[in-house]
Amino acid sequence: MSDHPEDGIYTVNRELSWLKFNQRVLDEAMSARNPLFEQFKFLSIFVSNLDEFYMIRVGSLYDQTLLDDMPVDNKTGMTAREQLERIFSATRPLYAQKDFAYDAVCRNLGENGVCACAMESLEEWERGFLEEYFTGELQPQLSPQIINVRHPFPHLINKRLYVATRLTNKKNAGLYGLIPVPAALGRVVFLPGNGLRYVLLEDIILHYAERIFEIYSVAEKTVLCVTRNADLGPEEELGDEDTDFRQYMKEILKKRSRLAPVRLEVQRGISRELEKFFRLKLSLRERQVFVCTSPLDMSYIGEIAKRLPSSERHKLFYPEFSPQYPPYLRRGESMLRAVERQDLLFSYPYESMRPFLDIVREAAENPNVLSIRITLYRIARESKLAESLILAAENGKDVTVVMELRARFDEQNNIDWANRLERAGCRVIYGNSVYKVHAKICLITLRERGKLRTVTQIGTGNYNEQTAELYTDFCLLTAGEEIGLDAVNFFKNMDLDNADGVYRRLLVAPSSFRSKIMELIDREIEKGGRGSILLKLNAITDKELIDKLASASRAGVRVRMLVRGICCLLPGVAGATENISVVSIVGRFLEHARVYAFGSEEDRITYISSGDFMTRNTERRVEIACPILDPNLAERVYAALELMLCDNVKAYDLLPDGSYRKRTAGAEAELNSQERFIQEAKLPHYEYLARQRRPDLFRRGLLRVKQLIGLAVRDSR
Repeated sequence: MSDHPEDGIYTVNRELSWLKFNQRVLDEAMSARNPLFEQFKFLSIFVSNLDEFYMIRVGSLYDQTLLDDMPVDNKTGMTAREQLERIFSATRPLYAQKDFAYDAVCRNLGENGVCACAMESLEEWERGFLEEYFTGELQPQLSPQIINVRHPFPHLINKRLYVATRLTNKKNAGLYGLIPVPAALGRVVFLPGNGLRYVLLEDIILHYAERIFEIYSVAEKTVLCVTRNADLGPEEELGDEDTDFRQYMKEILKKRSRLAPVRLEVQRGISRELEKFFRLKLSLRERQVFVCTSPLDMSYIGEIAKRLPSSERHKLFYPEFSPQYPPYLRRGESMLRAVERQDLLFSYPYESMRPFLDIVREAAENPNVLSIRITLYRIARESKLAESLILAAENGKDVTVVMELRARFDEQNNIDWANRLERAGCRVIYGNSVYKVHAKICLITLRERGKLRTVTQIGTGNYNEQTAELYTDFCLLTAGEEIGLDAVNFFKNMDLDNADGVYRRLLVAPSSFRSKIMELIDREIEKGGRGSILLKLNAITDKELIDKLASASRAGVRVRMLVRGICCLLPGVAGATENISVVSIVGRFLEHARVYAFGSEEDRITYISSGDFMTRNTERRVEIACPILDPNLAERVYAALELMLCDNVKAYDLLPDGSYRKRTAGAEAELNSQERFIQEAKLPHYEYLARQRRPDLFRRGLLRVKQLIGLAVRDSR
């Protein structure tokens, strides 16, 4: 509990804060600064984000309403039921904005030869083409069903699209019909001829509904889908001690698709009668029904992107960029030797993941390597990393994989890889019996010249070659003995199912993570106005850490935060958080790195971490934060964060009332931090080397940027 009764004035609800984050994603879909197809992609991300939010967060709150002793939100005091009401109210206007954005994007794409066509607008020859497609390809795969006494209401699969109808015939006026949209077919049917013209599968089925229900009259038809609770509480995520955990997780995945409905989405409108029928069958209230005119599932845009001619791509997408191989490394050199010389830090996606993949591959083949140990949370379906681990085991190395099977929505992929790794001879541990293992750490142990030495990798993101090109993350490689010893102890503790280990350099949740961060904040509080804290997070919800940061602000400590998503702390509140500022960046890449920096230049400690300042990270997961001990690398990370704070193209400022204000450059020089990092990664070899070895030069360049945009006085003290 906080010692300050006024703390409620600087905290907001987690779920409402997340909806504001997704609003910022939607803003990018409406931003003319983004190429057209990138706007389309942001729209798709907005939809998939909202789907997951309703499946997990709304699903969890729904479960809480069933409890006799309903918990309350420790930031606002709202019950689960009150939070749901606020969520439903805040969601509704987002659908109207989504419809507006979709119409604008489709109209502009149409002017560039990419046309989403309505059935009513097609030429006669195009309707003939679709007639043949419907008769020969689509109709044989449809499974229409009427709903009456003999045909009970079916189970509607989570997020599956259905064409719903209200039917009549001579005997009965109260019939209803459903047509599942086949999941086995592509969502997009491309029309022949010039340009890229297409029709969505559900629109074709909707058009032919009268023919499908040929013995009835179709009084009404629409497209809908139900969202179900996919949140499996901790008590359901853990099996009995004598249960095969992989088999248990397979059963959990089956259960997920049948949990209670939490939302009904309808496209193209719905009558009161038809809505009431589905609400009754699904046990939903009016507030849980959302009507829109745009597609309910936008995952199909990948099908369209593949069809775009290369001659048009430059107009519709961001300029092509491939992660760069770090110029301070020589291609083909031994990565194990390079790390022995000095610590290495890679910044994804500006720099390639290749060096890390190379060091694991080298370790798999190097006769001096004795063992490889690694934690895996999310990996690619086709993973070069996993293949190297398999090779290492086949070459007689001791390979231990801490595989977290409870990585939400990646469970099946992790089960599949666990099976393959185990068959190859790897020792696979299924996380911790109580806590999800979310830490990102890899330990390579060698014996050379009669001595053991270690190489440790610690990162802020998953070992996934695909997301490493889309998410911003840091990856540290070090041969340092102290961190190596901590890594040895960490994996020993994982072997013993011990989450309470003691470490010298690493901060490990749930044992020492939050307590050590609190100590570091207290260290800055003791300095008063000379104290400084700079944080980069995906989210902050942990009430104890929020209150401690507020205490730092009251003591005069300058707290600057880059928080991409949820932020339950309100900055700039007089007498409470007036020395705290919060910036959110939503850009081309997903900001994913977590960095904590405490202190000024002379005594600064900088950590990279797998964990956010969220209660789930501090109390219910195994996380690692690692100090960057090389001063040049620490300075490089800090300077990058300072540059991000100066972004005036993709940045939003969180205001004391909880709203976000998009920054604009105005008459100042524009600074898009992600684009700046792309340009930095492309610098010629010699210039890049100079900046790596002389971070003071980088800081001087940064100071010039600040002067150009009028921020030098405020941000450079």
